[in-house]
Amino acid sequence: MAELPGCCRPCATCLLCLYSCRWISAKKEKRKGLRTTKCDCSWFLFLFCVFLFTLVWLYFAIVILNDFHNFNEFIFKQRKLWLDWSLVLLVPSSEVSLFFLQVLALSLQLCGEPLKLHWVHKSLLIVTTLVVAAAFTGLGIKWAEEWRSARISLQATGPFLHIGLVGGMTFLAWPLASFIYRSRNTGLKVFLLLVYCAVMIALYLAPLMITSPCIMEENQLPPKPALVGHRGAPMQPATRMIRVCSFASADGVPFLMHDEKLTRTTNVQAVFPERASLNSTAFNWTDLQQLDAGSWFLERRPFSTVKSLSAGDRKQASKQKIPSLEQVLEAAKQSNISIMFDLRPENHTDYQSFVNATLDAILQSGIPLQQILWLPDGFREQVKQQVPGVQQVYGRKRLQNEKEPLLHVNLPYQDMSSEEIRQYRQDNISVNLYVVNQPWLFSVLWCAGVSSVTTNACQVLKEMKHPIWLLVSETSILHRPCYVAVACHSPVPQAVVGLLLQWPSAAVWRVGFAQHCAGRC
Repeated sequence: MAELPGCCRPCATCLLCLYSCRWISAKKEKRKGLRTTKCDCSWFLFLFCVFLFTLVWLYFAIVILNDFHNFNEFIFKQRKLWLDWSLVLLVPSSEVSLFFLQVLALSLQLCGEPLKLHWVHKSLLIVTTLVVAAAFTGLGIKWAEEWRSARISLQATGPFLHIGLVGGMTFLAWPLASFIYRSRNTGLKVFLLLVYCAVMIALYLAPLMITSPCIMEENQLPPKPALVGHRGAPMQPATRMIRVCSFASADGVPFLMHDEKLTRTTNVQAVFPERASLNSTAFNWTDLQQLDAGSWFLERRPFSTVKSLSAGDRKQASKQKIPSLEQVLEAAKQSNISIMFDLRPENHTDYQSFVNATLDAILQSGIPLQQILWLPDGFREQVKQQVPGVQQVYGRKRLQNEKEPLLHVNLPYQDMSSEEIRQYRQDNISVNLYVVNQPWLFSVLWCAGVSSVTTNACQVLKEMKHPIWLLVSETSILHRPCYVAVACHSPVPQAVVGLLLQWPSAAVWRVGFAQHCAGRC
């Protein structure tokens, strides 16, 4: 079998051994007549497809990390088992193995060696395909809204994915040329060339069709969105509002709790084992005050920011009790922080009494009513009459011919497009989107002009002084559209930036630091 210049025999033998688990010398290879059959080519194609399939899954898994706390809570409610399932989601072993096999196969092709994939590797491919397909299917059934999250993520990652694809296709040109040179099938040669050229043309034109709210001049960037602390997040200086889920105890005391049951966030199973499965509204206030509502946060670490807590914060968290609404209102009043109320459960038979008790607590606290935002739809008219100064927040989009214009809306971030956010901003409608935890998502919504975001990661987002990147539209000397990605706050190595700035395509995404912002394509 012919050898390419520069491909030493020991290296080729080693590659063949790793790929096919056959340690065979050049003489034995020639004597046995090893060659790549049609079946071997099919397995190579299957390897390439599974590699791409798994790579898409890995990207999708990284995207849905923003919402993975919901999945952890869902599993806990079903199985009463707490585990950070994101660690399982991102197990990279199969992806690394497939990447290793893919590189081996391309290297063998360049060296002119036969592609004899071992049965162990074939089994790995089949198992990986089934696992990833099952994961996609399960998420599609139980968590279909995450497909919209993936589409939003392309507004942030599109230009960099494009650069990666162009680089990958350029790398593939070498083994592809080697295969075409050796192949005697003219039809296959023409087919591969046409497919490769079509893909490259599509990649060349891709920037013309990629849109992002972060394509703007830096002086057009909207103000940074306010941070709304989800679940009553710590009242930090950068947190201008907290969103709380309020319940009422059996004896009518309003208190804060996210879940309807107490099992996930308190030690109710140890203190009241016979009543642990009851809703929190079945307990009186005296019983609720006996529960430890802070130690679980340190033990289970539901959010990655737990590790950044100081020793003092950890000590304070370990002594945390279930807070009453009165205590929270007093703290918000002193800190000048607004509170968005989400009163639950709305289907409770005594819901009206919950509303009355909450309104009484608000009025008695003396907190300025403009700091109160009311989200529940139940008894909204009554709330407007009793406390007319409270700001009304609606969990829906505005309707045509709306009798009373909306001033505040609160929606999942997947439900509002960038165009709608811009339109609402022009119409002076405050838009709060939830739940936003990842910097890339926060950057996209910041560029779109959202007013505020509800987040579990106040400690992370408050440190952001600028979106991760801006895409500044420019026009080249040849009057062809191109883009400069101003990665002024992106941790991109300068050597990589220098390489990308020399990219030969006139319609390609380019990356530069702040000092290069004034440059041209």
